Amino acid sequence: MFGGPPPQPSPAELKAQEEEATLTVQRVITWSILLYLSPFAVKSIQNLI
Repeated sequence: MFGGPPPQPSPAELKAQEEEATLTVQRVITWSILLYLSPFAVKSIQNLI
């Protein structure tokens, strides 16, 4: 609307963005699994004490 569309990202920028997105998804999956398992870990530790 004001000044036209932004310039297209370069292939290097696209690759960097894809790598960052992949890393973000991997982190979300990892933390989701850890948060899911954390109550079981706490319960196991409490049973040992």
